[in-house]
Amino acid sequence: MSRNNASMWSVLKKCIGMELSKITMPVIFNEPLSFLQRLTEYMEHTYLIQKANASQDSIHRMKSVAAFAVSAVASQWERTGKPFNPLLGETYELLREDLGFRWISEQVSHHPPVSAFHAEGIKNDFMFHGSIYPKLKFWGKSVEAEPRGIITLELPNHNEAYTWTNPTCCVHNIIMGQLWIEQYGNVEIINHKTGERCCLTFKSCGMFGKELHKVEGYILDKSKKKVCALYGKWTECLYSVDPATFDAHRKSDIKRSDRKQSNNADEEPDEMPPPETETVQVIPGSELIWRISPRPDNSGKYYAFTSFALQLNELDAEMEQVLPQTDCRLRPDIRALESGHIDVASAEKNRLEEKQRMARKNRSQTNEEWKIRWFHQGPSPHTKAPDWLYNGSYWNRNYSQLPDIY
Repeated sequence: MSRNNASMWSVLKKCIGMELSKITMPVIFNEPLSFLQRLTEYMEHTYLIQKANASQDSIHRMKSVAAFAVSAVASQWERTGKPFNPLLGETYELLREDLGFRWISEQVSHHPPVSAFHAEGIKNDFMFHGSIYPKLKFWGKSVEAEPRGIITLELPNHNEAYTWTNPTCCVHNIIMGQLWIEQYGNVEIINHKTGERCCLTFKSCGMFGKELHKVEGYILDKSKKKVCALYGKWTECLYSVDPATFDAHRKSDIKRSDRKQSNNADEEPDEMPPPETETVQVIPGSELIWRISPRPDNSGKYYAFTSFALQLNELDAEMEQVLPQTDCRLRPDIRALESGHIDVASAEKNRLEEKQRMARKNRSQTNEEWKIRWFHQGPSPHTKAPDWLYNGSYWNRNYSQLPDIY
C-alpha cells in the first residue's frame, strides 16, 4: 500500500483549518521515526558549533551559529513522511562520541504536544536545548507546521548564549500531485552577551519558484549596523559576504527579474517549481560557511533519509541493556513500519494510542499526577519566557519506576 492509493482526502476533509495534532492519521503517511528522533537531526552539523567555539571573534561565531540554525532544518528537504507523534513519557537518547555530543529528549506534554530536548558537548564545550510545540494546520492543499518554542545554544568558553525559533514548514500537494516542502518566515538569532543579532528570512516560493528554498539576511552589531550579509539555500549551502556588495548585487538582481516577470505572484503554486540549473549564484568575494552533506545513494528508497537519520533506530545488544523502557527505539509500531509490516504497524499504533488514552482516563479518575522525569518547567535564563529545563539526571542511568507506555 502506498500513499497514493490511501485516500488522504477522506482523512483530511474533516480537518480544514483545524489543528492536526488531535487527528489520528493512518500509518501509511508516517516515516519510521518518532518526532523526538526527527528533532535529533538538528545535531547532524554539530561541527558548526565546534567551529563557533574555536573562533575568538564574535561575528565569526555568529556566522557559524546562523549556519547551524539553517542546517537544523536542512534534513527536512524532500522528507514528506510524517514522524510518529511521541507518546507522553516517550524518550530518546543519542550518544555520538564521533560528533562530540550526547542528547536526551522527552515528550513532556501530550495536549498540547511538547517535546523537550537537551544536548551537551562531551567536552562540556556547549549546551543546546529547548522545547518544540509544533502547531499543525491543514489549509486544503497544504499542511503548515509552525514550530513554537525557543531554542538556546550556550557556549560556556565564551560565556555566551544564543536564542532563536525555527521557521514555519509547509508541505504542499498533500491531496494529489507531487508532495514538496518549503520553509518560510523570519528567524532572529540573538547573542545575549554582545547584543549582536542575525536576522534571517526564509523566503516563500512565490508563483514562479524564483525564491524557493532561499534564505538571506544580515548580522547586525549592537547598534543595529549591518556588519555582514548571509545568503544561500537551506537545502544546500550558506555564504557570507560584505553587506554593501550584497545590497548592490540584490538591486541589480531585482531589476533583472522585474523585467522578466508579470505581477501575479500571490497565489499558492500547485506544482513544485522546476529546479534552477544554477541554484545559488555566488557573489564574488563570498565565504562558504556551510554546505549540506550529500544524501546516501539509496536515500530515495528510505523515506529520503540522510545518512544521519538512517542511523537513528540502530539498536545493539549492549545499548538495549542500558536504555530506559521509554526509548523510541523500543516502540513496536515504529519498528514494524521500519520492517515494512504496514498492517502490524497500524495495529500497534492504534493499540499504543488506546493504551495512552486509558492511562490518562485512569489518572483523571484517581487524581494521580503525571510525573515528568527528566525536565521541569521554568523561565528561560536568557529570555525569561516559559521553557522546559533539563534536570541533569538522565545519564545517571537510574531508570526505576518508569511508566510502561509501550
